[in-house]
Amino acid sequence: MTASEQWVLQLCHGYDGPFLDCARQYAALFVGTTYKVCTVYLTGDESDEVVRGSASDEVIFLGYESKAVRGLKIGALRALKRIVKGRDFHFCIAHRFKPTYLALLCTRLPVIGINHAFGVYQRRYRRLFANLYRRRLALLGVSDAVRDDIRACLPGWPGGRIETLYNRIDIGAVQSEQVDRSEARAYLGLPAGAWVVGNVGRLHPDKDQATLIRGFAKALPWLPENSWLVIIGVGRLEARLKMLASELSIAERVRFTGSVPQARRFFKAFDVFALSSDHEPFGMVLLEAMAAHVPVICSDCGGGREVVCGVGALFPFGNADALAEQIVTSTSMPVDSGRFETRLHRCFTDEAATARFWALLSNWGVKAVSRHNSSASQEKT
Repeated sequence: MTASEQWVLQLCHGYDGPFLDCARQYAALFVGTTYKVCTVYLTGDESDEVVRGSASDEVIFLGYESKAVRGLKIGALRALKRIVKGRDFHFCIAHRFKPTYLALLCTRLPVIGINHAFGVYQRRYRRLFANLYRRRLALLGVSDAVRDDIRACLPGWPGGRIETLYNRIDIGAVQSEQVDRSEARAYLGLPAGAWVVGNVGRLHPDKDQATLIRGFAKALPWLPENSWLVIIGVGRLEARLKMLASELSIAERVRFTGSVPQARRFFKAFDVFALSSDHEPFGMVLLEAMAAHVPVICSDCGGGREVVCGVGALFPFGNADALAEQIVTSTSMPVDSGRFETRLHRCFTDEAATARFWALLSNWGVKAVSRHNSSASQEKT
């Protein structure tokens, strides 16, 4: 890295769960420009797989444990200052609050804080901190629902400084990983001829698989013979959810797979995908199901409704009767793969996000940003 190069600093808390792909998504915004991306992970060991997955020009692992970046995070501040010193970083993209906090404290860069959850700025000290640095801080929510939550917490901010940039997927890469129906069912231990409702997520109250189990139980008498509900994930509610399935006398039709690495590879095993969450900021699993051309049902709350708008079915959160109706209806609905593809390409690809991202930077007046590659400029405006 030389002082004459133009760099973007991307600061991530870690690369667990969906956050490795989040880093990739934002690095992809600079493909074809004069910028290079340096992605820094506060936590997590060095990994060649993470380096490849980050799709960045440079990846730095600080290697802290989560507890080491609590409080004032002095060690992390010093490490970041060393990285930034003498390098031509033009601005910083920070995922989640801690990286945003660190970037504002230890640099003078414009900072774009990416918010992947609800309630980030409900804490008073976070609101005070954001207001203190508001002149060089802009905030993005991964859905309009998250954006509106932030705006409600920071009412004095101009709406244009708090905007939405949807999560997205590399459609070709995701589809190339997805195995065919028979292989997916064999891997998950499902009968080849079964009719399957799928769900992927932590077994946590926010995901509300209890309503999903109740809805499936109500729908079961009207579903095709040999119908199954498959729940992929682990969490503290596993025993309680299994007990609920037993109480409803459908335990033999509900399969808890536990943790399945790269679960999106097996989405073609499902005839319909159902997401019953109440606090879903976005719902990446919905995009992955759509990429597999699997019909989607989603609770009408949070960011999920924005993802499936026009291509999926909605039901009121917590309403097992309404969910059951949608599950039954899905058995007779033809699969419109073209609608899924159109929706994905129009709203949830790197290309769609790139155009909006550069327009937002222009609106925010981030003076450090300049694109000297005219062809890249034309592509992104």
